[in-house]
Amino acid sequence: MALALGVYFFLPRDYAVTAERLKQPADGDWLMVRRTYDGWGYSPLNQITTANVTRLQPAWVFKTGQANGHEAAPVINHGTMFVSTPGQQVIALEAATGKLLWRYRHTLPDGVVLLHPVSRGVALYGDKVYFAAGDAVLIALNAKTGQEVWTKNVAENKSGYYMSLAPMVADGKVIVGASGGEYGIRGFVGAFNAETGNEMWRAYTVPAPGEPGSETWPQGDQWKNGGGSVWVTGNYDAATNIAYWGVGNGGPWMGDQRPGDNLYTASTIAIHLGTGKIVGHYQYSQNESWDWDEVSPPLLIDFKRNGKTVTGLIDVARNGYLWFLERTPSEIKFVEGTNYVKHNAFTGLDAKGRPIVDPAHKPGTGKKVEFCPSLSGGKNWPPVAFNPRTRMIYIPVNENLCSEFTAQKVGYRPGQLYTGTLTTLKAQPDTDHVGEVQAWNVDTGKRVWTHKYTNTPNWGPMLTTAGGLVFTGGTNDRMFHAFDATSGKLLWEFPTHSGIIGQPTTFSVNGKQYVAVQSGWGIDSRAMEGRLNTIFPGKYPEVPEGGAIWVFAVK
Repeated sequence: MALALGVYFFLPRDYAVTAERLKQPADGDWLMVRRTYDGWGYSPLNQITTANVTRLQPAWVFKTGQANGHEAAPVINHGTMFVSTPGQQVIALEAATGKLLWRYRHTLPDGVVLLHPVSRGVALYGDKVYFAAGDAVLIALNAKTGQEVWTKNVAENKSGYYMSLAPMVADGKVIVGASGGEYGIRGFVGAFNAETGNEMWRAYTVPAPGEPGSETWPQGDQWKNGGGSVWVTGNYDAATNIAYWGVGNGGPWMGDQRPGDNLYTASTIAIHLGTGKIVGHYQYSQNESWDWDEVSPPLLIDFKRNGKTVTGLIDVARNGYLWFLERTPSEIKFVEGTNYVKHNAFTGLDAKGRPIVDPAHKPGTGKKVEFCPSLSGGKNWPPVAFNPRTRMIYIPVNENLCSEFTAQKVGYRPGQLYTGTLTTLKAQPDTDHVGEVQAWNVDTGKRVWTHKYTNTPNWGPMLTTAGGLVFTGGTNDRMFHAFDATSGKLLWEFPTHSGIIGQPTTFSVNGKQYVAVQSGWGIDSRAMEGRLNTIFPGKYPEVPEGGAIWVFAVK
C-alpha cells in the first residue's frame, strides 16, 4: 500500500535528468547522493566562502514528521528538492522556500524484517524518482506527482533481505544492493531497467561453488548464508562503465565458523554495468571477524606517487586503515595503506597489501577478545569528501574506541539473527576524546589537520565546496559545523533541534547558494551514545530525536 499527497507542479523544459546531466551536473544542481559519480561530495559553488560563512542563517526548516535517524542526502534538480526519510517517505519541496509539493509513503507489511529502518537517499532519472524501500522493494515515482510508476520486489524480506541505501542510476539501469548480512542473507548488487523495472542482472557478493572466489569458502552450503551486505551506494567510472561497491562482513560474524578468506566480504568489488560481472576486487580484511562492514565505496581520485599520477581509488575503511589503490579495467591494485586511528588487530600489511593479523586480537568462537578500533570502526558508513582545490579528503572519525567480543556457535534460521556474538564497547586508556574530523593530502598520503570534538562521537557525513569550506554535523551537541578546508579552523556552527547524521548538500536557485541537511539523531549514533554513557556516565546523554530538513543561506 502506498500514498502520495500533493499538487501537480510545472516542470521546466530541461527538467528531465539525462545520462549526460548525471555525468556532468550543472553547478547549481545536486542530482545524486554524492553529487557526482566519483563520490567526492564536492560542489563547485563558491558564493558561500570562508569570509561570509559566519552570516549563514536558516532560510527554511521543514519537519518530516518522523523520528529516528535521518541519513539521506537532499537531491536538487532545477530548484526542486527530493528527499527520503525514516518511515518510508519521499518528499518533494520547492528548494528555495520549503513549500511542500508532494509526499509519498510506502507502507511496510506486517512482520517486516528491518533491523536498520533508515533510508540514505533517492535517485533521479528521466522524469522519475527511485526509492529503495525497507522491505526490499524498488519503487519508481513520477517526479511531478509522487505517484507510483512501478514497483519491483528485489528480494524476500522474510528471509532477512532489506534495503537502506540510495539507488544508483547509470548505464540506463537502476542499481541497488541488499542489506541483511546479520540475518544470514547472500548479498548482491542488482540492476533493473529504469523504464520498466525488469531485472537485467544480479551480481552476488558471495560466489556459488564453481564461481571465481568460491574456493575461499568452506565446502558445503554455507555460501548460501554467507552475508556480504551492501549498505551504501557505489561510485562509478563512466569511462570504463565500471561501478565500485563496498561489501560487508560474512555470516556468521566469527570467521572460524567459515574458514577461508571469504570473498567478497569486507571488500570493494568492481562490477561492469554492461554485463553485471565482477571484474575486480580488493579485500581489506580476509576472513573478517570484527564486524568491520567495509561498505563505504572508494572515491575515484587520481593521486600522485613518486612523481607519477595513479588512476586511483581511495578508501577510508572501517578497519582503521586508509587505502590508496589503483583502478584498472581488469583489477584493483594495492598502492599503500596506513592507519588513521589506533589499531591492534593488524601488525601491519604485507607487500601486496594483505593485513598481517595479530591472533591475540582476532575474535573466535568460545573466546573473549578485545580489539581496536571498535566494531563501529574508525569511520562507519558516513561518507568522506574530497576537495580538488586543497587536494585533501575529509574524514569523520571515531578514535580511542575498542570492542570486546564473546562468541559462540550459531545456527542459521531464515529471518533470525545470525551473528553469534555478544559485544561490549571499550575505551582506550586515558581517552580524552572520541569524535574527530581529519584532513589528509591525497598526493603525500599525510595527515594535514585534525579537529577533536569534546565529549561526542562523530557520525557526520562530509560536504566540501569551492568556497573553501567543509560542512558536517555528526555531534551530540546538535550543531551543524563549517570548517576552513585548508586550515581546519572551525568558522561557524548552528544548533538544530536534533543531532545531524544526514548527508549535507548545496545548490543554487536564481543565483543564490543554499546548504541543505537533514537533522535527526538515531540508529547507530544513538546506540554508540548510549554505550559511551555507560563508560563515562553523564558525559554522553541522550540526544533529542525528531526529523527536519534545514536549509541555510547567507543573510
